[in-house]
Amino acid sequence: MHARRLQVIRFPQGTRIFADRKAAGRALAQALAHLREVPDVVVLALPRGGVPVAYEIAERLGAPLDVYVVRKLGVPGQPEYAMGAIASGGGRVVNEEVVDALGIDPAAIDAIAEKESREILRREQAYRGNRTPLDVAGKTVIVVDDGMATGSTMLAGVRALRQLHPARIILAVPHAPPDTCATLSREVDELVCLEMPEPYLAVGRWYGEFPQIEDAEVTDLLERARDAELRRASAARG
Repeated sequence: MHARRLQVIRFPQGTRIFADRKAAGRALAQALAHLREVPDVVVLALPRGGVPVAYEIAERLGAPLDVYVVRKLGVPGQPEYAMGAIASGGGRVVNEEVVDALGIDPAAIDAIAEKESREILRREQAYRGNRTPLDVAGKTVIVVDDGMATGSTMLAGVRALRQLHPARIILAVPHAPPDTCATLSREVDELVCLEMPEPYLAVGRWYGEFPQIEDAEVTDLLERARDAELRRASAARG
């Protein structure tokens, strides 16, 4: 595993590292420029906040963009307590320690996974429409979010993504706390995290502007990325 990160920096109270998600995406794209000549690169964004960041990366690398939805599998009767996760493409991870400790029946896990899978499909259709999801098998996959606090969602998502057999997984985030980066770096082939501030507090803390991203913006960015992909394909055909 290879991690490309800057040193831990303690920023003064009130510091904003990035103007907005777009600026963060452009900075990450610059750090990922070495992938521009790599074949079969795809960019996956955790919606909704990761999409504006990932769009800038995909645009500058000339790579296709898609969403990657991760849903928690909550313990029966205690949905806030995670026993695993399921993600786009059907990858599933289960915390066996939790399952064994609580004696959760496999059928109950399957039922909850089916429910969350339907929610994933609903969200994907809302964002993507009827377009076919990107095939990641054998590809170099860049997974993007607008930041990570605990990294629990990303950790589950990366482990589920492995089940889809990508050639490499590269995790790219503008900022995250040092311990989260350390944990995730052991799960991916490359980690690109531009800043690791302490104390971290929250993702939005490090942006000048951090508006809520609406579904319509996600849909618009995916459509623009798809149009760019079609133009590149047309140009390649001459």
